[in-house]
Amino acid sequence: MRNLDNLCMKCFEELTEGSVCSNCGYDNDTQVSFMYLQPKTVLNNRYAVGALLSHESDAATYMAYDTQLGQVVCVREFLPKGIATRLEGSSDVHIREKFKPSYDKLKESFIKLWTTISELKSLSAVIPTYDVFELNETAYAVSEYMETITLRDFLLRNPDGNILWDQARIMFMPVLTTLEALHANGIIHGGICPDNLVLCRDGKVRLKGFCIAEANTMSSELEFNVNEGYTALEQYDNNHKMCPATDIYAFSACIFRALVGQNPPSAKSREANDKLMIPNTIAEKIPTYVIRALGGGLQIYPEKRTQDIETFREQLNASPTVQAAAAQEEEVKKEPKHKKKEEDVDPIEQEENYRGYPGYDDKPKKKNGTKIAIIILVILIIAAVGAGVYVAKNGGFGKKDDNTTQSVATAQYEVPDFVSAGYTQSDIENNGAWNKQFKLTFVSKYSKDVEEGIVFEQSIEPGKKVDEKTEIQLTVSKGVQTETVPNVAGQSLKDATKALEDKGFKVSTVEIYNDGSHEANTVKESYASAPAAGETAAVGEEVVLQVYGEVQSTTAVEPQNDAGTD
Repeated sequence: MRNLDNLCMKCFEELTEGSVCSNCGYDNDTQVSFMYLQPKTVLNNRYAVGALLSHESDAATYMAYDTQLGQVVCVREFLPKGIATRLEGSSDVHIREKFKPSYDKLKESFIKLWTTISELKSLSAVIPTYDVFELNETAYAVSEYMETITLRDFLLRNPDGNILWDQARIMFMPVLTTLEALHANGIIHGGICPDNLVLCRDGKVRLKGFCIAEANTMSSELEFNVNEGYTALEQYDNNHKMCPATDIYAFSACIFRALVGQNPPSAKSREANDKLMIPNTIAEKIPTYVIRALGGGLQIYPEKRTQDIETFREQLNASPTVQAAAAQEEEVKKEPKHKKKEEDVDPIEQEENYRGYPGYDDKPKKKNGTKIAIIILVILIIAAVGAGVYVAKNGGFGKKDDNTTQSVATAQYEVPDFVSAGYTQSDIENNGAWNKQFKLTFVSKYSKDVEEGIVFEQSIEPGKKVDEKTEIQLTVSKGVQTETVPNVAGQSLKDATKALEDKGFKVSTVEIYNDGSHEANTVKESYASAPAAGETAAVGEEVVLQVYGEVQSTTAVEPQNDAGTD
């Protein structure tokens, strides 16, 4: 274990110039309230606690150092505001008497939330959590530390404070797959906003700011932090329940902020005046189907809102059904009764006008017969138009051609970029236009970098023109291939290495002192490896073994006679 005495308690680099860290600027003489864990407290004989980062409604978050893995981490401590505190000099959490009946239930919610997140290994848009445990009369969750910048700061650094849809799509679309998985496992984030969407060094956008469900509504006994413009109506009002549509509202608001350059009005204010205007100069740069998708996601009342991530993704991707309805809407918009003021566009009104058009389902469902019928109708219309063009060019049906044999030119199409937008296999399979133009086939492959279910390779590069029905093979991620770390405690280094390498792990060793009671080059009997035996780890990940070294011989030192010898 590293000596903590001369380490910065925020970045865990060596202190070189007194108490103020030259690396991160943190003053290590900063006094920490006794209600929080004090710097250098060690949890579970493994995690050295550092600086306090924040105290949200249900938990305090600290920088920390994992002495077993030798890396900086974040430790989240269940410490609900107004309910739990500490007595000076004690590490145990003290619970106010009147809250004792509910405290254990809330703690169970905390453990369940973070255990579920830690078990969902394939969530590329969540910072990984790898340890959850109970201690000090409370509970802890340990997550990897990642250097990030919030979406809010990222947008503020842009000259216009906003970005175009082509860039936003690449940033936001992969997060939807993670949200879908969270919802399937009963987790509603409840706090999505530009401060809780962060950009990481690997280029991915990730969600942070998770808290227990009981902290996500104003009626809770826990403190509730309102994110103006992003908090959905049901989080203020008990008459409506939180559901996946709650996150869809907040996520839509984040996309709105990114594209428009300003926060949407608060949900409470929109109850009285449900107008959500986009300046026309900005709206003309946003695809119509995106504005309409935002209109569905930002409906005030949850029962009117887009209900599930699959439907929301389909609308943002402009599936064939959505495109067909958009085309019809463009025709309707030409009528005087639909003419808008030139300066503004209201996505909510667009969404309301959209209801009742062919192809729009007021209550979003999975793919159904109506959508198939619309796709067929669009194809027939296209075919009919094509036939009309052919007849016109050849002078009508009655014209005779001198040539008895005519060559028919093969249609060519530009290969789309199936990879950058984070499409799933089902996204592509349900796009009728693509499947008409190309022969699309799928193969699966493990990937440590790409979330399970996402297409990450294509056999023909985007932008290339190919003949109709050309085969394009798309590779779908199977996620990270994992194995359980075998128990190699007490084994010889040779046998332990083989057992680990047979599972696909890389092996490195740390030599530890041998007092003579152990055979050299054998693995330690306890805390033998990191990750520990029984844990799930990615194939190819390094497993560090603690191995006894050779017994060191010793020589007794005879005391010297200062007076000399006779």
